Amino acid sequence: MITQMTHVSIHVLDQDRALDFYSNKLGFKVLKDVPMGNGDRWITVSPPEQPGFEIILSPVTRGQFSEETVKTLKSLVEKGTFGVGLFTCIDIFATYEELKAKGVEFTKAPKKEFYGTEAIFKDDSGNWFSLAQLV
Repeated sequence: MITQMTHVSIHVLDQDRALDFYSNKLGFKVLKDVPMGNGDRWITVSPPEQPGFEIILSPVTRGQFSEETVKTLKSLVEKGTFGVGLFTCIDIFATYEELKAKGVEFTKAPKKEFYGTEAIFKDDSGNWFSLAQLV
């Protein structure tokens, strides 16, 4: 029986830029930053109030992909193809303003939806996320 999910990977175009984005703009904790060889690193971050859950900032160039797949994946990430997840907050309007002031790009301002109030933002690679204050 599966009991929980502890890690999820997000494909990023540049690990240094992604680390800066997730730690300095979103305020996530850096949990691991370990060299893996070939210039890659095992980098994980986590929202500060969610211990036990790690987001792996995985470069699209990581060795498991063929050169053709890397090219395709990089193009898809850059185009904003992937909606990666949903982050929640207590006050979406304050969080929206705080993140905008830090340079986070929003493609949707906070809007009331049937499940709560939601905004959409993109990370530095082009992945998009929902930010919601749930009902």
